[in-house]
Amino acid sequence: MIMNNRRNFLKTTGALALGSFAFPRQARASLFNPASNHAIGLQLFTLFNTIDNDLPGTLKKIAEIGYLEIESAFSMKGGYYGLSPKEFAALAKDSGLSWVSHHVGGAPFKMPPGGFRPPGGDTTKKVPPPPPRKFPPMKNLKENYQQIVDEAAEGGLKYLVCASIPLSTSDEIQQAIDILNKSGEAAKKSGITLCYHNHIHEFEPVDGKLPYDQLLSQTSPDTLKFEIDLGWATKAGADPLELFKKNEGRFPLWHVKDITADKKEPTEVGTGIVNFTRIFTGAKTAGMQHFFVEQDGAPKPIENITVSFNYIKTKILGNA
Repeated sequence: MIMNNRRNFLKTTGALALGSFAFPRQARASLFNPASNHAIGLQLFTLFNTIDNDLPGTLKKIAEIGYLEIESAFSMKGGYYGLSPKEFAALAKDSGLSWVSHHVGGAPFKMPPGGFRPPGGDTTKKVPPPPPRKFPPMKNLKENYQQIVDEAAEGGLKYLVCASIPLSTSDEIQQAIDILNKSGEAAKKSGITLCYHNHIHEFEPVDGKLPYDQLLSQTSPDTLKFEIDLGWATKAGADPLELFKKNEGRFPLWHVKDITADKKEPTEVGTGIVNFTRIFTGAKTAGMQHFFVEQDGAPKPIENITVSFNYIKTKILGNA
């Protein structure tokens, strides 16, 4: 009996081992890394300083690097980089890219004193700062949620993301919850999933409570999901894996962002302090469906996103 059991065990394990050589490499990788089959996406805000100069050329370069999906953000040209949702969707498709998601503001944006200054640049050098810019009209969920949802549907988007919303007081937090609940319901009716994207302030207590915890607990998983920014969450001292465990399936979108060792600014993925290998083990628990590289203020955007792409492909997804 012992000999037969041993023989059967050897036959089974031998077949499994042999079968592993028959699987394509990517299929074998997916057995151990659930995220290995995901396309690598890019948040276009990474190229904020340059994309409006040559939108078709920039999208082509992004695709040539190997990115397959994109998430859009605001543009100094207004609208969707100066285009309608249908026009931008067609241009992305022609460039070999899938337009998955779009960022919008949660409430009216208050211009800082002196106007808006574009991100990026070496602040240690004694050079004049870039001149302030004037924003084109910007829609927000508080005032224009239905129009924003309709435009997202026109562009064929699966996701709409609230990029940021005031959360400095308990009143602002409650107002944000109301806005997100109402907008989430409207998005759901159009077959779109609304998500909320974090920065750092969501993890700073307001009247003894974390705004992020309140957003999670006082909104329905059926109407609001979350796009976790791994860089900002790490900088704030939050543990993404713990968030995934406590809120299983609530994080379909991720921003794969790295942070410099001094925690001062974003950097290329793999060159900072974020432990992506550890975090990606929680992809299934999080319910991750898409992820986007983002490097706010990237000084050399095309070079920077190439470094990030290669690191993710070889070190995180194992598809080299």
